Formats: sequence, structure tokens, C-alpha cells
Amino acid sequence: MKIKLLSALLLSCALAGSAFAAGKTYTIKFAHVVAASTPKGKAADFFAKRVGELSGGAIKVEVYPAASLMDDDRVFAALKLGNVQMAAPSFSKFTPIVPQFQLFDLPFIFKDADHLHKVQDGAVGEELKGLVTKKGFVALDYWDAGFKHFSSSKKPILVPEDAKGQKFRIQSSKVLEEQIKAIGGNPQVLPFSEVYSALQQGVVDATENPLSNFYNSKFHEVQSSLTLSHHGYLGYLVVMSDKFWNKLPDDLKANVKQALSEATAYEREETAKEDAHVIAELEKYIAETKKLEIFKIDDAQKAEWEKTMQAIYPKFYDVIGKELIEKTIETK
Repeated sequence: MKIKLLSALLLSCALAGSAFAAGKTYTIKFAHVVAASTPKGKAADFFAKRVGELSGGAIKVEVYPAASLMDDDRVFAALKLGNVQMAAPSFSKFTPIVPQFQLFDLPFIFKDADHLHKVQDGAVGEELKGLVTKKGFVALDYWDAGFKHFSSSKKPILVPEDAKGQKFRIQSSKVLEEQIKAIGGNPQVLPFSEVYSALQQGVVDATENPLSNFYNSKFHEVQSSLTLSHHGYLGYLVVMSDKFWNKLPDDLKANVKQALSEATAYEREETAKEDAHVIAELEKYIAETKKLEIFKIDDAQKAEWEKTMQAIYPKFYDVIGKELIEKTIETK
């Protein structure tokens, strides 16, 4: 009789525990630094809605755009502490902990967006995510900021020779520093927030940016030319706190992965749309003001760029890995 009572009590407790677990809500604070209206911002909101649907409300995502909770310089510590559960820092934020992420800074390493996404979604992308995971973060998906293009207020940059003597604002990156030196430019590391005034005052002559950054930061007001060079790339990696991830039941982990996969496809589409929208807006600006010229490089010019800039690759074989660079180039 006592055994039956004990068994009944244990079963009752187990059922109560299951009912509690089934009704538990997991809250994700998703911090990022761009506006909600950008492709990345829209994708974060898309993910929040979709994972709520897939999980039946078991996962609730609070999105904090435009550094409203914190900036990317503090987000890794916040993920470790559990103050934030999810973030999407730019690749440049990962290079201090995973130097191999400098791969994405190499000029002309990607043939086009299709090649880029095959690299990210394939063996190279998985290898890099594995290196991030070893640092105590769950690496999930890659999101686009876009391909970079040269702009100048001094002289249109159509061939490497045009860059000689020009002062280029760059992000802090050894690869980008060598890239600009290879074309005879003078690299200047500046915070993004200071670039507009630096261009306005002539502290720097030229920049490299995705179209959305160039337009939304109003660099077209202080630059006379934009060259659609597609020479470099900026992106983000969506990461999650490993402590939070390990607490999630397997079915909810599957919901997160599916929702994020859909959000990634959406973000890539929105980035492509944003590029087309920016070009259209810049063309309107040109028609009204005649203050900017947009140039495209032809195949011969592109070949000259590639020959000049890809010459820096061997300098980073030790840091990035020759094999990783070659696997990236050979990805089909």
C-alpha cells in the first residue's frame, strides 16, 4: 500500500513538473545597433514574431534596436552574464576573439552574393561558427550588411592608380590597412560616427561602405563620386548566449533554428532591395543637385583591381589560414 501511495505521489509530482515546464515562457533579449527600418532591424523583428508563432508563445523575443539596450562593444560580456540572450554583431567585433574572421575583410574574395552565401552556408561558414562556439557563444546565422563601394571627394576611383595619395577612412583592420596601402592610398582609422565631419573638413578624402551606410549617413552630400566596386563585404553573425541555449528544450531549439533560417532568407532579400532603393534615391539626388557621379567598373578595370588587391592575401596566411582562404575561393 505504501509503495502504491509513493508511486502515485511521484507520478503526481512528475505530471505537475511536466505541466509547469509545458507552460514555461523563455524570454530572449535581442540587442542590435542598427535602426529597426534597416534589413537587419526588419529581420530581427521578423524572427521575434516567427519564433513566437512556431513555439506557441513559449519563446518571447524583446528586440532592442539602435543600441537602445547596449552597443556591440559591450554585448559579448552581456551575453556571458545573461543580461542579453541574443545579438548580431558585425564581423569586426569577432576578430579579437576569432582572428580568422578577417577572411571577410579580404578584397575581392567573393565573386558575387551567390558565392558569398554559399561560403557562409557551407563548410567555411560552419568552420568559422565552430571557432566562435568554442569561445562560449552559440553561433547561428550570417546576415548581410552588403558589399562595399569606394567613394571620394577628391577624384573618382576607377582604377587602383586613382587611389594614390587619397586619404581613406577605414575600420580598424590590418587587412583593410594593407588593402589601401596596396593601391597607394593613405589609410586612416576613424569611428563611423566621425566620418561625415571628417569628409566635410577634408580630414579624409575617401571611404568604403555598403550602399545603405553611404546613403543613410548622407555621405553623398560630402562626396563627389561613388564607384560601384563591390570590392569588399560587411556582414553580421547572429549569436546566442550558450547558457541560455543549453536551457532550451530541444523542440524550442528547433523552433529557434527554423525561425532564424526564415529570417536570414528575409534579411538577404531585404538587403538586395535596399541596394536597389538606394541607387534609385541617389539617382534622384543627382538629377536634382548634379553634385554626385556614380561610376561602374568594367571587366578590365575589375581585373586590374583584383590583381592589385589580391596580392595582399599571402600576408594573412598565418592569421586567417591559407587553407581557409583557398577553400573560400574554391567554393562553388
